[in-house]
Amino acid sequence: MIATVPTIASTSTYIAAAKGYLKDAGIDAEIQNIDSVSTAMPMLASNRVQVAQGGFSAGYWNGLAQGMPVIMAFEGGSTPLNHHILVGAAVADKFKKPADLKGHAVALNAPGSIIGYDLFKVLASAGLTSKDIEIKYIGFPQMGLALQNGAVDAAVNVPPFGDLIIEKGLGKNWIDTDDYLKPAPTSVVHYVVNSDWAKANPDLAHKLFVAMGRGTRDYCQAYHHGPNREEVIAIMIKYGVAGDHDSLDKFPWQARDVNGRFNMESVLDVQDWYATDGYIKQKFTADKLVDPSYAEQTAKELGAFQLINKDSKLGGCR
Repeated sequence: MIATVPTIASTSTYIAAAKGYLKDAGIDAEIQNIDSVSTAMPMLASNRVQVAQGGFSAGYWNGLAQGMPVIMAFEGGSTPLNHHILVGAAVADKFKKPADLKGHAVALNAPGSIIGYDLFKVLASAGLTSKDIEIKYIGFPQMGLALQNGAVDAAVNVPPFGDLIIEKGLGKNWIDTDDYLKPAPTSVVHYVVNSDWAKANPDLAHKLFVAMGRGTRDYCQAYHHGPNREEVIAIMIKYGVAGDHDSLDKFPWQARDVNGRFNMESVLDVQDWYATDGYIKQKFTADKLVDPSYAEQTAKELGAFQLINKDSKLGGCR
């Protein structure tokens, strides 16, 4: 069982299923949609699901602290992310620089979500912390209405939801958080595996992530507007990624590492933020957070990635 949050970042998983890469690896996998990896941690720890994919969350670190048999196996999304801070149209003229966020209500999607790291970096550039603003937790699809009715003045959002908010006139684009995310590339999405299951089934687990690597490479070709872009958009729609064909084609996608490698400097920096803002009480060394063998196996089996659309100027996914 693979649990995944149905966003653009999850498309690699859907490709691996739709194009038979999982079956080629001898895996008859069921994909279950979830709200976040954090909510899936109990299912993952009890082996009701073997792999969960979604944005980093404090729930992973807290699960490790509780002794849950889990470990990051594969990167699922990294900069450029195309995450943005949006502001309400009625108050847009009040926001010129990050320091202007002080005293305002800002929407995040959930406590401990990696989206909070984007906000943390933007605030830190102005010498601010989360204590200088009022945080409200609102789902991505509902943030547009909250901006429109003044429930919040700003919101940190992700494609395609943020792009839809702008297109509908519910809010205005203000800050591209990629400009503030260092060290880069910044890893923000992960596949987490039940480590007990993986140890009991090492060959199967590695074959599963090589299949995910094949899906990732197809995604990256489409990300760079390669010849398979229409096929990949059709898979997104089939598996319920938000948006219609035109919006999914028009709005930016987030990048990936083609072999599923994490930037460990970035992962440890995210961990420092979780500790600083009080979301976690225990920090871990890199070897306790990530098992690099899955990315290493993928790189070995699939070889060097060859970009088809060599004219692409997009960063990442190379």
